[in-house]
Amino acid sequence: MNYQAFLIKYGEIAVKGKNRHIFEDTLLSQLQNAVRRVEGEFHVSKENGRMYVEALSDYDFDELIGALTKVFGVVGICPMVRLEDEGFEVLAAAIVSYVDEAYPDKNFTFKVNGRRARKNYPMTSMELAAAIGEKILEAFPEVRVDVHKPQVCINVEIRNHINVYSTEIPGPGGMPVGTAGKAMLLLSGGIDSPVAGYMIAKRGVRLEATYFHAPPYTSERAKQKVIDLAKIVARYSGPIKLNIVNFTEIQLYIYEKCPHDQLTIIMRRYMMMIAEHFAKASGCLGLITGESIGQVASQTMPSLAVTNEVCTLPVYRPLIGFDKQEIVDISYKIDAYETSILPFEDCCTIFVAKHPVTKPNLKSIKKSEMHLQEKIDEMMQTAIDTTEVIYVEP
Repeated sequence: MNYQAFLIKYGEIAVKGKNRHIFEDTLLSQLQNAVRRVEGEFHVSKENGRMYVEALSDYDFDELIGALTKVFGVVGICPMVRLEDEGFEVLAAAIVSYVDEAYPDKNFTFKVNGRRARKNYPMTSMELAAAIGEKILEAFPEVRVDVHKPQVCINVEIRNHINVYSTEIPGPGGMPVGTAGKAMLLLSGGIDSPVAGYMIAKRGVRLEATYFHAPPYTSERAKQKVIDLAKIVARYSGPIKLNIVNFTEIQLYIYEKCPHDQLTIIMRRYMMMIAEHFAKASGCLGLITGESIGQVASQTMPSLAVTNEVCTLPVYRPLIGFDKQEIVDISYKIDAYETSILPFEDCCTIFVAKHPVTKPNLKSIKKSEMHLQEKIDEMMQTAIDTTEVIYVEP
């Protein structure tokens, strides 16, 4: 069918009380941003607790649905027929025509849900549902009514217009991006961090990102891989400011001065400090990492505690209780997996010790960091000053 209008359903927003309009307006804005990336002309509107996307020109159905299903806050997208109120007989004929076109195979069970939001309509909701159901049975004797578990549920809503729909395409859920502040994502070229960014953006958080590059040990292809991952996350989160930090000199200095079993922990502490610098400068309210308890040596409980010690902002770890397969499943869902597994090394994997410490002692780590005092502040400032900034669009 050639649908010209779509009902957009949302979930959590509906229980936001007096602040509901703030969330609705943000979702409306995100929907407008989404349809701008689709070829065609569209009108997005809000009306009496409902949101609609109306196509004003020819468009590609799959492209539009692909864009709408990446808008956090949307729980369902219902392609619908929008009718004028020209009397019951005209309405019934239009719904019969809709059923005929939408369901060529008439071997199904159905029910009609009537909703009379406009109270001056001459039939009650139940009367409307019964009368429409009767007209459908007259037109298609092979269909059967099942009010408990129907295969097709035909919804008829009497509003300023009359909306008819029977299909609901699942949306991503969550909260509209922009309703919960901003946070800094530590983005690597692996599987976990893009998923972490997706998960936090799903709760309405805008994202900025920091990537630690280590040329010549990591190639330009590794850098491009991270940019590509940022683009994938940006499909859901919106534009991302990506800070690309040259971390080579700091890594080599740590490698030279510190015990090798502590390399990963100490490097991560300095990464967190640099990322937090950018986060505070941009007004971020926290850091985001893709860490999961026990996944690698630097992600044990003692390691995470030692890493956290250098931060004054909260560190959000949305994958903390996930196992690897659960993370991989989400990576597949957001189309990041194939990019994440491209065989380009990131700076963390280049300098991994053969036997990294799994239960680091904070006093011992700080004692080792004393060996860095001569140059580390200058090196960190140089890394910050020479950071490359890229604005990544969806």
